[in-house]
Amino acid sequence: MPDNFTYFIYQLRLPIVTVVFGVFIGFLFKQFVHSWLVKTAKKSKWEGDDIILDAIESQIIFWFFIVSLSIATNEVNLENNIGFLTKDILTQISKLFIVLLIASITHALSKLVVGLFNIWSKGQGRGFPSTSMFTNIVRITIYLIGLLVILDRMQISIAPMLTALGVGGLAVSLALKDTLSDVFAGLHILLSKKVQPGDFIHIDSGEMGYVKNITWRNTTILERTNNIIHIPNGKLSSAIIKNYDSNDPSFSVKIPFGVSYECDLSHVEKIVLEVIAKIQNSLEETNKNYNPIVRVVCFGASSVDMVAYFRGNKYGDHNVIIHQFIKHLHQRFRQENIEIPYPIRTIINREEKLLK
Repeated sequence: MPDNFTYFIYQLRLPIVTVVFGVFIGFLFKQFVHSWLVKTAKKSKWEGDDIILDAIESQIIFWFFIVSLSIATNEVNLENNIGFLTKDILTQISKLFIVLLIASITHALSKLVVGLFNIWSKGQGRGFPSTSMFTNIVRITIYLIGLLVILDRMQISIAPMLTALGVGGLAVSLALKDTLSDVFAGLHILLSKKVQPGDFIHIDSGEMGYVKNITWRNTTILERTNNIIHIPNGKLSSAIIKNYDSNDPSFSVKIPFGVSYECDLSHVEKIVLEVIAKIQNSLEETNKNYNPIVRVVCFGASSVDMVAYFRGNKYGDHNVIIHQFIKHLHQRFRQENIEIPYPIRTIINREEKLLK
């Protein structure tokens, strides 16, 4: 037994050195080469190089370990079996290392492809949505390809598995009919560009907010009160939706006001336009390319009713615009002695009148 054990240790001396050396080289590569590449990539305007380096960072030492371990296994030359360690077992261990390497590469490749896909989809603007649904589809596709490569490496036939998956998939589709309906409804929403993440929408059922994400089953909406709403994709697909950000996200802001009948309306219009110009130059929420409009609407009960039209960049900007306009207009009207009338109601008591 001691002789066999001594022989065993003697035979493993070179493989152990190979593994230790491989891990050491991997550590040096990560500490120096990879770190230098990361610093260089930060100077680049393209985000893709950061995605590539981030995808391989956690796998570098593991790859060097697996490769060196596979080389070390091939270096073992046993003339006699030592305990459980035989040439057949070494062959199977070597195959296992290759499988682990393929799985690791598949994981890194999925991160890489998903990251590059997100960069590409952002570059398309509204032309192509980037949501967790599409990234999950891409990620699952990469993993399936990696699984097929592993099965082929292990010389396992996939034909029976595909047959079983076909029969099982039919049973699952019947059991998960509603879930699959939401999945295909989500794909329909994204591909038809009905709504996309970031859009501010108003649904006919009353829900209103920003689309945060479109997942397999539901769409997440963030209300302006910071509450989260989860709407099934099937319901959203069949709903009537007002999308404030579709095509041109800017929109008109209508602000009514009134002045006294004694006022010079031309002078009032001039003052209002000056106030609007001041607000447009000071607020980022206003659309600078839009020429503001002031219109006289009608003769009111106690005032000449007028309307000022702004244009905001996106939905939600109207609150700031209205606030600033009313505040500045009120201040300017007081400086110009322009009266803002208010209704006056006279109440006559019939009983007191009869007594008199």
